[in-house]
Amino acid sequence: MLRVPSLAVAMMATCLVATELHAQAGARRAAPSTRAIAEMSLTFADTAAQRAAGKPALVRIDYGQPHLRGRKLLTDSLVPMGKVWRLGANAATLFTTDVDLTIGGKDVAKGRYVAQLLPEPSGWTLILQQETTGAAQVNVAPYDAAKDYARIPLTATTVATAQESLAITLVPGTAPGPQKGALTIAWGTVHLKVDWMVR
Repeated sequence: MLRVPSLAVAMMATCLVATELHAQAGARRAAPSTRAIAEMSLTFADTAAQRAAGKPALVRIDYGQPHLRGRKLLTDSLVPMGKVWRLGANAATLFTTDVDLTIGGKDVAKGRYVAQLLPEPSGWTLILQQETTGAAQVNVAPYDAAKDYARIPLTATTVATAQESLAITLVPGTAPGPQKGALTIAWGTVHLKVDWMVR
């Protein structure tokens, strides 16, 4: 019978534990939500000289991107019906525009706004409140209706296949005339849309 000295056994066990701890310490795990940006560049389109000389104006939405991960969307713990929702995850969703816009019939002056969403059985509403700190990220504050800058009604439709991750997009139109397009918000089986136009 072969006997291994007890000191050698203890040393092998110590090496195995150290290797396992090192592997655990170096392991990475994905955050439950990510950060996403929708950005659209608006340029002069009349002549090549104007396009070259003019600095593009930007419309940008910076938001935390939550994922369903097996959860149901319209619940008190995720997106509560009848309550203002922060439209994203973690930090506040920031809507910034370098130009004056009309969104869903509401005038929105160039500037920076905190965007929130109010889902109701009668319709969904995009709420913009002015943001003046200039901070790269803004913490979510308790909702205060007195700070509303604009309440914009959204067109809501239900889609057959659920979308795993919240997606906010700025879709530019191609028709001649003032620059225009659509802002869309999609998550789960909910698809929201509103038209925008440069003033």
